[in-house]
Order: sequence, then C-alpha cells, then structure tokens
Amino acid sequence: MLNIAVIGSGYVGLVTGACFADLGNEVTCIDVDAAKIAQLKKGLIPIYEPKLDAIVTTNIKENRLHFATALAELPTHPQVIFIAVGTPSDKEGAADIKYVLDAAKSVGNYITEHCVIVDKSTVPVGMADQVHHVVRQALNARGITLSFDVVSNPEFLREGAAIQDFMHPDRVIVGLESHHAKNTMAELYAPIARPTDRLYFMNIKDAEMTKYAANAMLASRISFMNEMAVLCERMGADIANIKKGIGTDSRIGSAFLEAGCGYGGSCFPKDVRALIKMAEQHGVEPVMLHAIEKRNILQKQVLSQRIQAIFGDDLGGIVIAVWGLSFKPGTDDMREAPSLVFIEQIIHRGGTIQAYDPAAMEAAKRVFPAEWFHANKLILADNQYAALNKVDAMALLTEWEPFCYPDTTAMKKLMRRHIVLDGRNQYDPQALRDAGFEYYGVGR
Repeated sequence: MLNIAVIGSGYVGLVTGACFADLGNEVTCIDVDAAKIAQLKKGLIPIYEPKLDAIVTTNIKENRLHFATALAELPTHPQVIFIAVGTPSDKEGAADIKYVLDAAKSVGNYITEHCVIVDKSTVPVGMADQVHHVVRQALNARGITLSFDVVSNPEFLREGAAIQDFMHPDRVIVGLESHHAKNTMAELYAPIARPTDRLYFMNIKDAEMTKYAANAMLASRISFMNEMAVLCERMGADIANIKKGIGTDSRIGSAFLEAGCGYGGSCFPKDVRALIKMAEQHGVEPVMLHAIEKRNILQKQVLSQRIQAIFGDDLGGIVIAVWGLSFKPGTDDMREAPSLVFIEQIIHRGGTIQAYDPAAMEAAKRVFPAEWFHANKLILADNQYAALNKVDAMALLTEWEPFCYPDTTAMKKLMRRHIVLDGRNQYDPQALRDAGFEYYGVGR
C-alpha cells in the first residue's frame, strides 16, 4: 500500500485517484475548486463516467479515498504525487502548461521528504524538466535540500470506458531516470500490470512523446477514413464496405476506421494541435498533422452542408432533431463535439434545433448561448422521440445505444418530413428507405 496524492480532480485525476484507492492505496484527490471538493466528499461526481460513482462511494466509506483543497491538508506525507491538471490549448494551439507549473510549485512548497512526482497530465515533450526546475526552485526558496524524482506516466483512458481501461490496461507507459522511481512505479502498478510486459519503462521524453503519437495516430485513421468517405460519395462507393475490405487486413485492423461527422473530445483535437505546435517550434513542417486537423474541421460541416443542400441557405421555419450532443457515447463531455458545429450552423441560418442526449443535457445548458434557449431556437427534449415532434429532419450525431434501433413507426408519425442524416453510419440505409425515409449517411 502506498500513500498517494493526486493534484487535479477532473476526469483524469478523479479516475486515477479512485482506481488507485480501489486497489488498496491511501489516496487524496486535491482540487482548488472548494465547491467541487465539498461535493466529492459527499460522493457526488461532477462528471458522467460509468461505474465511477460506485468506486468513489465505496472507497470513501472504506476510508481509502479522501478529498482536499491543498497538499497542506494531508495528514501524512505522500510517497507519490500525481499531477493531473488540465492542459487546454492556448490561443496558438500549444498546450497551456500554467496549471502544471502551478501544481509543481505547490509540490515544491509542500514536500519535506523524498517523493515521486508523476506527470499524469498530457504535457509537451520536455515538461518533466520544467516540473523538476520549478520544484527545485521552490525548495531552494524554502532553504530545503532534498532529492525527488519526476516521472512521466501518460494516461490512455477512453471516456465512457475509463475504469476498464485503468484496471485492465493495454499498456502502462512510464518515463523515468532513477531506480527508486522505477521500483515505486512498479509497486504501484503491480496489481494491474501483470503480466509485466504491459509495463513499459523508457526515458522521460519518450514517454511524453508516446502520448501525443498515440492520439495523433488514432486521429489520422479517423481522418483518413473520413476523406475516403468524401471520395466514396462522389464516386458512388460505400465506405461501410471499404472499411470491411481494409479492416480485415491484419496489417491495418478495424479499429478507428469508422467514417462519420468528425471527432471531438478533450484529447484528439487538442493533442494534434499541440503536436503541430511542437513540430513548428523545432523546425519541422507537420504536413500530415495539418492534414488530419483540416480534414476533421471539414468533416464537422458535412451534415449541415447536407441540410443546406436539401432545404437551401435560409432555414427559417425548418426544425431539425439532433440525437446525441456529447462527442461520443458513454460520456457527457461536449468539448469540441461535432454537435457544437452542426447546431451553431443550423441556428445561424435561421433553423430551429430540438435535441436530446442521454447524458449531456446539463452540459448543453452550460455550453450553448442562453439566448438560443430563450428564443426557442434550441430546445432540449425530454427524450429521443420528443425531439422528433414536427421536425423536418433528424440528425444522428452520437451513436448512443438507445439510438441504435429506433422505432421507425413512431418516428414517421412524429416527424413532419421523413429525412434521416446518419452522422455515424449507424443505420441500414436500405432498411430506412424501405420504411419510407430519405436517408443520408457519410460516404454511403
């Protein structure tokens, strides 16, 4: 059992802290947001992530998981301190590292004995050196001389499957420089990194770069298929069959080959932009990375362009149903979701949106302008079928399970015009056409 502190109680920090507590460690999650900490102490989770609430509640009751607003509140000095704060894009597209540096300074102002400081946040290559420098400066200012380790341990959690990913990882990447840090991290991950070939030790910059390379690779597969989908539409081919044809090739595989209306979330868009910035700063022209980003920007416009082709530029009087607001199923996260682009473009052309999402309704109220709600340009429906009332078309933007097998009879009765825009290629085109719908997929 190790004593662990996790600075940052957002998505990554909370999942990390709760899961390590569930493995028997003593964990304190720290966040400067006092209101959030007060809620977490009651077992109230600020994010939607399947099974997380149960793990948090159980470990609070077992007195293994604690919450605080500062390191100074910890009763015992931790052996491991994770930094799991946000690194959003700055105005130039680079990762904004100010929260990481603030966390590092707080560590330097707190520690009184050796500990392992772990960068869990997605940070630019070379960030561990900066963290080490900031901690050392803070210690010097206190007149304290002690040793510490800085480790890179990037996260590879999928929203909607984070608990599964943490407890049963494909791999655990750890970048470090000392035997003490290696032994500590090996002990920490021993319960979940068996067999040991799932635990990869490397140097720190390799670990930092691995995170960005992984996300850029996955984003590239999506963007490639989306570009093939555009070609398929123009040339009369079906991207669904193309996926089968290439996905069965053992050299390629089928993962992340789904064409659709673009990717979003807190990782792919931000990390591609950050990698572009890193490349430019080091004199490398990021040709492929620029193409990945540009294709995704274009892809988020395909459904609104289809609406424009059907109804014209002026959408006054046109009502569109949206099924799905989050960037993917299994989460309420709307960061850079395709729904943001689609809804904005429809409303700006005079149309009205009736939307439903199984998890992201509260997030939508925070994300979209209040005037859209007040003017009834954006209406949040009580359920997926209520969103269809007297609409001219339905656009599927997130492939939640409740949307997979819709009641087409009910849909026909509710909708004013029977048009379906399948932004995730979820439906059988011929089945919907046979049911009397005008169907449009992506690359089909």
